[in-house]
Amino acid sequence: MKRVFLLISFSLLVACGGNSAIKSTTKPPAASNESVVAKSGAGGYYLDDGPGENAPANIDSIPNATLRTEQPSVRANKPYMALGRQYTPMTSYAPYKKQGIASWYGKRYHGKKTSTGEIYDMYAMSAAHTVLPIPSYAKVTNPANGRSVVVRINDRGPFKHDRLIDLSYVAAYQLGLVNQGSGLVEVEAIDTSAEALKKYSLQEANLPEKTAPVIQALPAESVSLPYFVQAGAFKNEINGNILQKKIQGLGLVGNVGVANVYNNGIYRVRLGPYASKQEAENSATEIRSRLNMTALVTN
Repeated sequence: MKRVFLLISFSLLVACGGNSAIKSTTKPPAASNESVVAKSGAGGYYLDDGPGENAPANIDSIPNATLRTEQPSVRANKPYMALGRQYTPMTSYAPYKKQGIASWYGKRYHGKKTSTGEIYDMYAMSAAHTVLPIPSYAKVTNPANGRSVVVRINDRGPFKHDRLIDLSYVAAYQLGLVNQGSGLVEVEAIDTSAEALKKYSLQEANLPEKTAPVIQALPAESVSLPYFVQAGAFKNEINGNILQKKIQGLGLVGNVGVANVYNNGIYRVRLGPYASKQEAENSATEIRSRLNMTALVTN
């Protein structure tokens, strides 16, 4: 579900200047979407928002946000109002763990400024939240499939009452939420203070000698790699959208996502990721049987 520009006003606040999307004027903050419109074959999204036409080839392997110690922005963490509701952002880390609905935003906002004044990149692990500190980091988990991503909070929103967080396109894609437009997630704030990050590093790098694991090469079959099923490849985007919609309509998606991904001049309809090769093979077999077409298992 995508972002719209929302008119807000701040009471008793004076603008601090600069290019922050939150100002004490009638101009909106970099706000999350208000409603969703489903477009045929392209998943649910607001107006002209949606996936980009030229998604990176490595979208499935784009890494989590890198945890860093950062100073909260004074300007972006001031109390503010949106849609008649008052919000008081956190100004430092505090334990936060909550379940709610996540939406996502894509090409409509790609290249525009966020509440930090930074440029929004739909292919970076970021998110908008109403009260978590800007900038800060959070782990977002989709309880339906167990997938998690780590995002950097650098924007405000979403302001619709039933939304908890607005994810970047790639974060929603890797969580399997793109095609349905929104979904239930769990958001947990991450402590990135210097002391906490040092503790994380020690835990990972300085295991006691007696308990240090023996590192050895693993057989290829035991390496956990994501698998995908390619159901079709087309030069015309419309054909890919038609197949994507057909797969969704027949209920062949299961617990994974299906996307019409553009790569090297070809639109590829892919389902996944699957946790094992066997799951992907089972899905490919069903697609071949139901649609009488070739379906390939890929990494």
